[in-house]
Amino acid sequence: MNLSKSNIKLITSLQQKKYRQKYQLFVAEGVKVINELLASSLEVEQLFSTDESFKPLKNIEVTSISENELKKVSTLKSPNKVLGLFKIPKEKEIIQDSFMVALDGVNDPGNLGTIIRLCDWFGVTELVCSKNTVDCYNQKVVQSTMGSLTRVNITYVDLQEFLSNCKLPVFTADMEGKNVYSSSLPKKAVLVMGNEANGISSEIAKIVEHALTIPRFGDLQQTESLNVATATAILLSEFRRGLK
Repeated sequence: MNLSKSNIKLITSLQQKKYRQKYQLFVAEGVKVINELLASSLEVEQLFSTDESFKPLKNIEVTSISENELKKVSTLKSPNKVLGLFKIPKEKEIIQDSFMVALDGVNDPGNLGTIIRLCDWFGVTELVCSKNTVDCYNQKVVQSTMGSLTRVNITYVDLQEFLSNCKLPVFTADMEGKNVYSSSLPKKAVLVMGNEANGISSEIAKIVEHALTIPRFGDLQQTESLNVATATAILLSEFRRGLK
């Protein structure tokens, strides 16, 4: 069966956030990612594959397409056999009685995808994002999460309002903060990570109660800062250190 013009138009339109919101659909690619999503509670709309032997984990009809057809709609340099359309789930209520991560204006899809995977790895189930943080259903984000997207509750909110009303202590990363390695860290808190270039906004900075820094150890100490995803990994490791 050929990929219809309407399918091509729909799939390519979903590269833009406004059409993902309009149709309430997002695109995922690759056998591993597709199977991870199918194993979750997400609803699949349609599956396309260049490999007739591909058997999804669920009993779902798969439309066979050619490699050239897949290349027309794929955003990957090397398209990986399977492409799926999934329904965007409704946002769930945020559980505020746990450790959570909040993002303030993180723009890079790769960084967001990595942070979602980090949350999954460190058992953080709540990821709260400002409305100017990149969309978690952006295809680059979906691909880089490698399925972790289904195990982390991601919510977009007015971050200033949310943090102002949150009863948990609020931490952030700051070059002038307290050394994270000598800090006593609580089990329940909000860790706010900011924009790649500018850090957290001035409005959010007024709400933050505790600033942490990751000290540099090199002799020259000329590196200006860490990538936001790298810094998140180190801080999450420290917050989780005493839990097991």
